Amino acid sequence: MTTTDQSSAAASAAQTARADQVLTEVAEILRDVIGEEYIVDMSIGMETSFNEDLELESIEFVTFADRLRETYGENVDFVGFLAEMDIDRVINMRVGEVVGFIVDSIDGAAPSVAP
Repeated sequence: MTTTDQSSAAASAAQTARADQVLTEVAEILRDVIGEEYIVDMSIGMETSFNEDLELESIEFVTFADRLRETYGENVDFVGFLAEMDIDRVINMRVGEVVGFIVDSIDGAAPSVAP
């Protein structure tokens, strides 16, 4: 394996670990917003839908957006992310899309290191 391949594999592993951590944090936020008693037996994963699986109400969605801003800061512009979508896409959105958006936002906000 070349140094480039090793660097690429390490970056991929780091991104996967970051996505797993963000998924855990997003699931915790959702449990808090929706109410642990409502989703106690539900596993929240990347394919979990906000509408069909979680049945998130609009006020809960607003609270979720606020909690994301509190947790991740202004670099994770969830409202801007949603503004670029049509209503059908928002309705059919899955947790994995939000996790990917957060990871990409965090990666984009990280200070660049000179080679």
